[in-house]
Amino acid sequence: MYDVNDTLFVNVPEDDSAENPWLRGPWRPQRREYAVSGDELTVIGEIPEDLDGIYVRNTHNQALMPKGVYHPFDGDGMLHAIRFRDGTCEYRNSFVRTTGFLAEQGARESLWPGILHPEQYSRRGWGSMGTMKDNAGTDVKAHAGRLYATMSQGSEPWCLSPTTLETHGPNKQWARLVPDGMASHYKVDNDTGDMIFFNYPEKPPYMNYGVVNKEDNLVHYVPIELPGARWPHDIGVTKNYSILHDLPYFFDPELLTQGVRKGSFHSDVPARFGIIPRFGTSADVRWFETKPAWVMHLSNCYEDGDWVVQDGCIWEHLVKPPIGGDAHDIYARIRRNVDATATGSHMYRWMFNMVTGEVREHSLDDEVTEFPVVSNDILGKPYRYSYNALFIPGEWLLSGIKRYDVVNGATEKLMFGEGRFGSEPAIARRLGAGEAEDDGYGITFVTDMRADQSEAVIFRLNDMAAGPICRVILPERISVGTHGCWVEGDRIHGEGRVTSLS
Repeated sequence: MYDVNDTLFVNVPEDDSAENPWLRGPWRPQRREYAVSGDELTVIGEIPEDLDGIYVRNTHNQALMPKGVYHPFDGDGMLHAIRFRDGTCEYRNSFVRTTGFLAEQGARESLWPGILHPEQYSRRGWGSMGTMKDNAGTDVKAHAGRLYATMSQGSEPWCLSPTTLETHGPNKQWARLVPDGMASHYKVDNDTGDMIFFNYPEKPPYMNYGVVNKEDNLVHYVPIELPGARWPHDIGVTKNYSILHDLPYFFDPELLTQGVRKGSFHSDVPARFGIIPRFGTSADVRWFETKPAWVMHLSNCYEDGDWVVQDGCIWEHLVKPPIGGDAHDIYARIRRNVDATATGSHMYRWMFNMVTGEVREHSLDDEVTEFPVVSNDILGKPYRYSYNALFIPGEWLLSGIKRYDVVNGATEKLMFGEGRFGSEPAIARRLGAGEAEDDGYGITFVTDMRADQSEAVIFRLNDMAAGPICRVILPERISVGTHGCWVEGDRIHGEGRVTSLS
């Protein structure tokens, strides 16, 4: 099987002539959608027969020349998925056909501005600002037999088939009940099948928190009262709690009433983390204050006696590009913003005592990393390994993966090689895996600029230094991207793991 769809209207240049650096080179968008069986793919090495599931990665893949200055978070969502089973594979990719995407395809031009120019909007938009196209280009997770693709500020809960990538539209059972949408970095508890999510509109109460059960019913949705509009990014989940973020990066509240969004990092305002029982309300939230910081992505959270532990990557030197107004040297400012080495992002631990109220916090490592992931089966539980992305200094390009052993401090690396840029990896425990967290495989997409190709790379979690054991060459070089997920074979059609780590 080898199917290609090239009927969509895409007018971003096919070559590298675009002025904007995030529309060319490694970021050049795809124009075609493929469905390719393993018989038509070049496989270097052998696909493990005990690897069963789907690796899916979301990508900001802009179809039309943008309205205003394009930021790399503005692009249309495109999913890339590779299915592994019985030593075989299938690859496909597809745009997420949101309402905004289809409207722009009909108009053959961009109708909404991006994140940097909210003042240019002329139609109802999405995201916490309410001005952007719902691009569904940031995150992707599986729940109750569906893939969910969303944008970081909050999308409608866009559902897609995990096997065909067909867009089915917003969730028909509960999307209408969450008018502020679902922000990226929702979490799925593999033991219960619960999906935990949040959103953060610019209007009171400024955050909402919800839970969808394994039968795909919205069973909990409550307002969370915050002091004002905030700009969080992630949410933590443990066996019994969720951890909400109220961080000192936010818009000037007086200017916001005038429709002017001037975001600043307030170094004199503590970060706050709110711990809420999974089915709690705003009145149940226990708030803890820590040193000022911004947190983009968490690795894992868990309970240890009276303590709730949160591990993730802390940004201590937050600089954001200006939103609205003068775009002088804007590309350099965006590059500074997305350059992980400039932010100083590194692994960090926060500990909150639910009895005494004590807070402890300290670094776990000083090397710059981001996009930390753990096995789905260990999410919310005491764990041992976090797999984090390494970066090319000065660029938002992933150069390798660093594994942290948070129990004994040991680390291990897998580097992609010169001119090769990866994605957030997936952690796939093998069929028949034992109790060891690293009894399985890591998977990522790598774009090789020198060979002008992309590939799915498989490596052994417990022997990363040995390098890839298998590489599957994709039919076309794909744009680099970040967030991905692993969908276990027994979760493709619904929740309920056959095996799970205790």
